[in-house]
Amino acid sequence: MLAIHLIREKKEWVLERLAVKHFKEPELVEKIVQLDEQRRKLKTAQDNLLAEVNTASRAIGALMREGRKVEAEASKKAVADLKAQLQPLEAELARAEQQQQELLLKLPNLPAPEVPPGRSPEDNVVVREGGTIPETGPGALPHWELAQQYDLMSLETGNKITGSGFPVYKNRGAKLQRALISYFLDYNIANGYTEYQPPLLVNEATAYGTGQLPDKEGQMYFVQEDGLYLIPTAEVPLTNIYRDEILKESELPVRMTGYTPCFRREAGSYGKDVRGLNRVHQFDKVEVVQLVHPAQSYAVLEQMVAHVEGLVQTLQLPYRILRLCGGDMSFTSAMTYDFEIYSAAQKRWLEVSSVSNFETFQTNRMKIRYKDAEGRSQLLHSLNGSALALPRIVACLLENNQSPEGILLPEALHPYFGADRIS
Repeated sequence: MLAIHLIREKKEWVLERLAVKHFKEPELVEKIVQLDEQRRKLKTAQDNLLAEVNTASRAIGALMREGRKVEAEASKKAVADLKAQLQPLEAELARAEQQQQELLLKLPNLPAPEVPPGRSPEDNVVVREGGTIPETGPGALPHWELAQQYDLMSLETGNKITGSGFPVYKNRGAKLQRALISYFLDYNIANGYTEYQPPLLVNEATAYGTGQLPDKEGQMYFVQEDGLYLIPTAEVPLTNIYRDEILKESELPVRMTGYTPCFRREAGSYGKDVRGLNRVHQFDKVEVVQLVHPAQSYAVLEQMVAHVEGLVQTLQLPYRILRLCGGDMSFTSAMTYDFEIYSAAQKRWLEVSSVSNFETFQTNRMKIRYKDAEGRSQLLHSLNGSALALPRIVACLLENNQSPEGILLPEALHPYFGADRIS
């Protein structure tokens, strides 16, 4: 959530930055400014009335001690009249604050100055590439056919049990999932992240905290009877661990990692993009999250990108890193890098990770702060990244490494999988 003082003091600049994200409701900014002016006037009137009440109340005690009961009774009536004026004023102030809060929650984060302009994925900027795209003949099979050939997964069984987009992994397919999760977690832990195993359902406050609500409400699965949401990513519960807390500067940075299943409705998805594991409703993902000093967050962002890049390199998959343009960024992000892996059989790039800096957008919602050198409470910056999401990694491991001898696995996975190939 954007800070109200920023909107109030730099309205035109805020509008300029929102335009980079092609925000469709810029008029909300003016409404927020007007509500803020109204709220501040009401707050001043409330403070003035409270000061009068306090002054008159103190005077009553003095009058009573002096035996001036008539004057004391008159002062009591005056205090009662002032308090009667306070009630509608407080109600009006509460309404203005609520309306302002509701509008603030609708504003996306402002993109950093380095974010390139553009409206769609075609406008994203390739930062660098790595690995070698494998040579595959015309007989190369897509992962959904390979999974059937090697008896690794059944989309049909998942469809029977739940519905489309809920694959069932079996035999070595299930073992590969487990191997990847363990490897990703160990890699993150070895690089200074603390492992957590968070809940898979969260309450409304938690979903608001990381910005899933109200922006992504239609994409989340909701348990109405209990008022709980299935998480779309471990970022949501992990970041909220520190909601409403004030950290010592010496405790920074906070590094967290966790594996969870993730649940996304993916409403409106169709066509070739949803074949096999390209787009599913339930998938496994290992996440990394950091809470850092504001002065260090962009250096940390680059470190997290390098961290994910190192992980992808150990999987020996061809990849590219893109800096997202304003029109392709998420509601909550100030800057995002996407990782894409080349799918040899499908002849296309598939996204497997996003690494983002949210600056104070999430921490302002969650009131995650630290004490600075002067003892003042300041908002931290939050960052997160996928390290990694499994479905498309599995798809590319199968497609890129198919051979007459089976699916050859990267060396890093051998001790986790217990073999060097799927045959």
